[in-house]
Amino acid sequence: MTLTIDGTLILAGAGNMGAALLAGWLERGLDPKAVNIQDPSPPSATRALLERYGLSASASLAAPALAPAVLVLAVKPQIMDEVLPPLARLAGPHTVVLSIAAGRTLQGFERQLAPGAAVVRAMPNTPAAIARGITVAVANAQVTPAQRQLCDALLRAVGEVEWVAEEAFLDAVTAVSGSGPAYVFYLAECLAAAGVKAGLAPELAMKLACHTVSGAGELLNRSGSSPARLRESVTSPNGTTFAALEVLMGAGGLAPLLASAVDAATRRSRELAK
Repeated sequence: MTLTIDGTLILAGAGNMGAALLAGWLERGLDPKAVNIQDPSPPSATRALLERYGLSASASLAAPALAPAVLVLAVKPQIMDEVLPPLARLAGPHTVVLSIAAGRTLQGFERQLAPGAAVVRAMPNTPAAIARGITVAVANAQVTPAQRQLCDALLRAVGEVEWVAEEAFLDAVTAVSGSGPAYVFYLAECLAAAGVKAGLAPELAMKLACHTVSGAGELLNRSGSSPARLRESVTSPNGTTFAALEVLMGAGGLAPLLASAVDAATRRSRELAK
């Protein structure tokens, strides 16, 4: 389905996640002429994308003839207070603000924007770079059904989208899916290191670990089976996998470790919220 916008879009921030979104929109047919990009120094990969579609990025944007339909905030949370005020002046009464900045709350944006501003807060994750992300979004009361549908379409350009009714859920979402890719990457690191300890050459151990993690993830995605059922299908009674799982599923094993990790990330997300 071709992605269309009734009006224009401003993208503030064309780093890794902003560029991933932009690439997804353009690949789905969004008219490049509808896109205005603010970024003082986009990375080289982003510059190549802009050149391919005849786009450019500016350090600041002049007021458009018509207010944008959507203002996408993809800048780092640490510079949001510097970037947002001039952008807020470009928004109109029918503009929806879509933020993917971690820790920046709906209430915080409502304080900085005009009264009655429509705001959607979203938490994507890094597999968005290959259009395999998962994003969770929440809207404030001012977002109309049409604006929510527009934001959903923009986010779906890089993967699946889920909506929640309560913003408080985003702290746990951040801990599970936002930070989750790092846990998986660390799993691959540890698996490779264990392979080396067992006698494998480092290059072979890393290749086996990376392909095992990525292949198992793809199998999980395509099979439609639960993780538990797939795990059981690999595990023969008293076999090698069974022996390993007795360790991983034992006291102090993977489940309590991950629960502690997610709890720590959730608490940190709450501490950073503003």
